[in-house]
Amino acid sequence: MSNQDSLPPVLDLSLDGGALTARLVDIPSVSGDEKLLADAVEAALRALPHLTVDRYGNNVVARTHLGRAERVLIAGHLDTVPIADNLPSRVEGDLLYGCGTSDMKAGVAVQLRLAATLPAPNRDLTFVFYDCEEVAASRNGLGHLAAQHPEWLAADFAVLMEPSEARVEGGCQGTLRVRVTLSGTRAHSARSWLGDNAIHHAAEVLGRLAAYRPRRVEIDGLEYREGLNAVDISGGVAGNVIPDECVVTVNFRYAPDRSEAEAEAHVREVFSGFALEVTDSAPGALPGLAQPAARAFLAATGGEARAKYGWTDVARFSALGVPAVNYGPGDPNLAHKREEHCSLSAIAECERRLTDWLC
Repeated sequence: MSNQDSLPPVLDLSLDGGALTARLVDIPSVSGDEKLLADAVEAALRALPHLTVDRYGNNVVARTHLGRAERVLIAGHLDTVPIADNLPSRVEGDLLYGCGTSDMKAGVAVQLRLAATLPAPNRDLTFVFYDCEEVAASRNGLGHLAAQHPEWLAADFAVLMEPSEARVEGGCQGTLRVRVTLSGTRAHSARSWLGDNAIHHAAEVLGRLAAYRPRRVEIDGLEYREGLNAVDISGGVAGNVIPDECVVTVNFRYAPDRSEAEAEAHVREVFSGFALEVTDSAPGALPGLAQPAARAFLAATGGEARAKYGWTDVARFSALGVPAVNYGPGDPNLAHKREEHCSLSAIAECERRLTDWLC
């Protein structure tokens, strides 16, 4: 391979947001294979004299140092889900089609445009481009940065460019999954009185779930709705055997005013008397909309904020003490689809609103 062949693709940050998005989309970056794109992003940012640039793995962080009273962090992930015969990108009218257009290379393009066009913003800025968001949490680049270089992520407020149809989605829910194990005694089904059917014991677990009344919690003017639901049930040995074990998997989606420990304690209280095992847990994130930067952000972006239902990486910022919101030009309903696309006008409008906020 020649030296020229080994050079990263060139990203022209003078392109408009839509054209830059197309360029990003045409550089494949499936989770675990982001190096080429990370190289291109790093090279483009290092050419901007008003930024200092650091890199850890395939994670790139660029910062201004203007001595402003506040620092805002704008983050986006470089990776996509596997390509589904949807590259290269193509334009049809106002729509740009291709893998990662909505989730979330349109948002990354906006980040890069802001980095290039705002050498003297009204707040100091940190731009974070990270890898492996679409796969296991243990591989998440933002998590690696938080563990190895938390000082790079120091900020007063953060914006995660997750697709949100250019509407502010505050914070995120926490999530907890538990296995409720029910025990019985195995026997021949023809002599069932000699056994104790573990599956039948699930009736009480399901009854508690059916009777459960989830909270609705208002935080910073946003309503978060909790939910406690069975998402899997397994049991049984054979068609002629009374089962001696049944497992019900329950998922608790909880408002961000609860900690992980409080969420677990609540679920254990609901299922008092049953054996529980926590299999997965991730904390929520408070919206932080009372922060001055957040209020200014809402005013600049227009419309009313809504609560984020689901978990996103804003929770990582919350764990660092940085209030964060989700805001990006993509449509979350199109993420990961074969026909994934993003509106070119939405990309331009998102960039304009963020520019207004930062100027």
